[in-house]
Amino acid sequence: MSDFTALSRSSFSPTTPDTNIGITGFTDPLPKDLDVEIISEIERCHDLWQELSNPKTLFDTWEFRFAFYLGYHYRPHFILLKNNKENLALLPLWYDQDEKRYVWFGSDWQEEVVFFSKDPKYIPLLLSIAPTPLLLNAISPKAAFLLGKTVTFESDKAKYVLRLEKFSNHEDYLATLKKNERHSMRKDRRRIERQNPEIIIDRFADFDSLVEISKKRLTEKNQVPDWHDPRRIEAFRQVISLGGRSYKNRMITVKINGKIAGVDLICLLHDTYFTVKCGYNVAEFPGIGNYFNLIEIDDAIKLGFKKIDFLQNNYTWKSRWFEAVPLFKYQKN
Repeated sequence: MSDFTALSRSSFSPTTPDTNIGITGFTDPLPKDLDVEIISEIERCHDLWQELSNPKTLFDTWEFRFAFYLGYHYRPHFILLKNNKENLALLPLWYDQDEKRYVWFGSDWQEEVVFFSKDPKYIPLLLSIAPTPLLLNAISPKAAFLLGKTVTFESDKAKYVLRLEKFSNHEDYLATLKKNERHSMRKDRRRIERQNPEIIIDRFADFDSLVEISKKRLTEKNQVPDWHDPRRIEAFRQVISLGGRSYKNRMITVKINGKIAGVDLICLLHDTYFTVKCGYNVAEFPGIGNYFNLIEIDDAIKLGFKKIDFLQNNYTWKSRWFEAVPLFKYQKN
């Protein structure tokens, strides 16, 4: 059986199977001059992505999403809207077999997600055609605002950023904080510097240490690390492997007395420095997290970036230091 299923207007219905995955929620709003295809063959998915996307952030790039495909191997479910002349819009999904629902291609780890369409008017149509249950999380505020009158979005967890245009170093940033917060950051930096830390750039073999340190830290906090899933580990190995195409990778390791105190995996795209994954040995090196924040502010400024993206979820601390950016979600059951 082919991985590719084409559905014309005449054959498209709520019960039409996409090989092993059912299509539901279709109420036939499709104008007569439009057709829909459901694509699962990965090479065709890639071609459509390249044609219809306009990558502005890390999460818009094919390589970052494809890294998760190589980790999880969930079946793509790309919904293509077209006419007889051109492809018009694309909704790239896959079916999450663990959560039993459709999510963004590349998993719900993606964020600040935008819709791929030559005209915003096609997005409500794509969403009406999309299968259920469906969760599209972490949608860009610009995309949600653009469609706010035609699509009902819910608030999602915010993401956090630091804009660097006015800073020449981390001290300029610290000057924007309240006195107690500024004192706390400087105290942690001095605590680590007294131990003569060694900073190592781009030793990507330290990814294994990042995973192990992060697992230990989260377990100490009675949290379940996502690293327990070998598919997640493989996905981020592929993030590193695929770097150098649409985005670049950077890794910062800090060693103290011959022992790794922390590792950060960073992705670089356009004017943004994305802090993607980290592992900090806080138990043995208190203050290491704030130390990393400050050295990365200096690193990003030195490299000429205008913004650091600290990603979604507060984790009880990001809101103290950085600007919150709202994100949205769309659900259909």
